[in-house]
Amino acid sequence: MTPKPAGPPDGGWGWVVAAAAFAVNGLSYGLLRSLGLALPDLAEHFDRSTQDTAWVSALALAVQQAASPVGSALSTRWGARPVVMVGGVLTSLGFVFSAFARSLLHLYLGLGVLAGSGWALVFAPALGTLSRYFSRRRVLAVGLALTGNGASSLLLAPTLQLLLDTFGWRGALLVLGAITLHLAPCGALLRPLVLPGDPPAPPRGPLAALGLGLFARRAFSVFALGTALVGGGYFVPYVHLAPHALDRGLGGYGAALVVAVAAVGDAGARLISGWLADQGWVPLSRLLLVFGALTGLGVLAVGLGCRGALLAAAGAYGLSAGSYAPLVFGVLPGLVGVGGVVQATGLVMMLMSLGGLLGPPLSGFLRDETGDFTASFLACGSFILSGSFIYMGLPGALPSCPPASPSRQATPPPERGELLPVLPVALLSSGGPRSTLDTTC
Repeated sequence: MTPKPAGPPDGGWGWVVAAAAFAVNGLSYGLLRSLGLALPDLAEHFDRSTQDTAWVSALALAVQQAASPVGSALSTRWGARPVVMVGGVLTSLGFVFSAFARSLLHLYLGLGVLAGSGWALVFAPALGTLSRYFSRRRVLAVGLALTGNGASSLLLAPTLQLLLDTFGWRGALLVLGAITLHLAPCGALLRPLVLPGDPPAPPRGPLAALGLGLFARRAFSVFALGTALVGGGYFVPYVHLAPHALDRGLGGYGAALVVAVAAVGDAGARLISGWLADQGWVPLSRLLLVFGALTGLGVLAVGLGCRGALLAAAGAYGLSAGSYAPLVFGVLPGLVGVGGVVQATGLVMMLMSLGGLLGPPLSGFLRDETGDFTASFLACGSFILSGSFIYMGLPGALPSCPPASPSRQATPPPERGELLPVLPVALLSSGGPRSTLDTTC
């Protein structure tokens, strides 16, 4: 039976959902981050350029994000549990199929299309379901789930290198196919939850199911544009951090150590950032702006870092990127309300796919033209900084009026913008869905 609480339980089974989302994140983005270790072996085996092999990860990332609205729509119609379970099976089949690849085209189809489609069905429904289980501790719960990325990278980077050394890339992909099959039981843990304000029936029509009407809200449109630009550079270290370390002469296990250091910083920062955001001391939109800009600077530092400084630069990048990640998803309920958070998550993933499709191949192209990844990381860091500047258009991102006295600070309506509790700016007006400014400011 579907439980019908008066509001988000803010705990209870929600922590089981957080654990499931943790595993989903680790077996999707964490695995994608470590997959760059296999690209040099693929380039050597098929005698292709860095740019050509970069399309394997780029396609997987782009398909995963571009098809995320489909996963959200299916989840809205059928529930997150069966959608995530089917996605786990598809992802596993993609890796198994790719282990028998005879050309890069087979890898594009296996890892890029099939595994990418499976990942599209798991991430947005899992994270959207988690957001529905929490209210006041939502960003912390999201940050906890997103640490699966860093924890998985910490474990999978050296493990994948060991598998490559022991079994070759074909055997490594077979083992990864068995590991990703564990996404299916993670989906089984996503118990459905009905909340007040949910529509009595699923949306009718493809546009309503995909949530495209959310772009009519100015705040969400600004957020979406900035996030799309950030996506142009955010995922480049996922694909090319390990090859960049190899180019710097660190060796296979040295490159894995660089990835692991970034992963540790990433994982720890996600928890700290989630806790900080839930305290309400700083507006979420301002934190998003600051940590987005720091992530861009971190990517620039990785590109400019020499062999001795690369570990420190990777750690700085991991800290800033990890702090940014939970804010991207934690701010969504404040922008669109908890009822639209699953659809909004899918749309944001789709927009980031535009950058995810452009960034890694552009990085590989610049590496082929210049001989190293310095220009690649500089260009992609610039994308992230540009997107962060767009966030200045969000309500509360920049100080605009003096702090209100405690007696004047009104508490936002539950689930209608509670993620910005200290702002005299309402992301959602009480009279309608469009963004408005508080005229008492």
